Amino acid sequence: MLWSLAGDIRMLLTLPAALAMQVAHPAVGAGVDDHSVFRTDPWGRGERSLTSLQLWVYGGEEAAAEGRRLRALHKTIQGTDAHGRAYHALTPAYYAWVHATGYPVFRHAQQYLGRPFTEAQERALYAEWLQVGRILGIHDRDMPQTIEEFWPYYQKVLDNELEETAVVKELLATDPQLPVPDRGPRWLRLLLRLTWPWLCPRFARTRRFLTIGLMPPDARQAIGLEWTDAQERTLRRLGRVVRAVVPVLPERLRFMPIARRARQAARR
Repeated sequence: MLWSLAGDIRMLLTLPAALAMQVAHPAVGAGVDDHSVFRTDPWGRGERSLTSLQLWVYGGEEAAAEGRRLRALHKTIQGTDAHGRAYHALTPAYYAWVHATGYPVFRHAQQYLGRPFTEAQERALYAEWLQVGRILGIHDRDMPQTIEEFWPYYQKVLDNELEETAVVKELLATDPQLPVPDRGPRWLRLLLRLTWPWLCPRFARTRRFLTIGLMPPDARQAIGLEWTDAQERTLRRLGRVVRAVVPVLPERLRFMPIARRARQAARR
């Protein structure tokens, strides 16, 4: 299932929700706040994260190497969170939570952006997500091994850990100081440089809307984020458009580059 889901361009819409759930954990939020370059290089940071995620699913032998690289990268990430508690990025509970957020976000977003999963598909997806956790170096003992085990674990984290951290507030800000995007062809970068003062606040409002809307409602409630009926109707209208358009796109437009190359290689 991940072979079709993880490289589809619709996944780009779901990533902010998963990220917000991750940094709503005080330890994870503190690690990002203290050590990430998401403020000074948000576009590069996003591109590297997306490449990493694609490698977990489509990288073949590179997947395990990427998992090892990430663990090595996180070895030095430690400090104190906003509550004065020490954290280390590789603490199993924290590292496993970052991984765990992907499954409920995939599941919830599918209700808007695709066809809702059947029970069999949900189980298959969870089994594949466990394999992704192993690629990241997370032990089975630190991940719920079945859906029946996952939901009580998930609810416990929502009830006891998540909050609207400083990083969550920053990610949801509608007046961020985002630098002009520096990725893409030269003509696009020039166009963005000219239009960014007008485009940036609109981009921020759209990001906030998608982050909160594609976040599972129970996580949204745990963090304390508001979501109105009018916003829900707008998201459902957007979902209908996405469901109609994306599946009929040619593969070169529907799938991101790493996924597209992997799928072409598999067919050969």
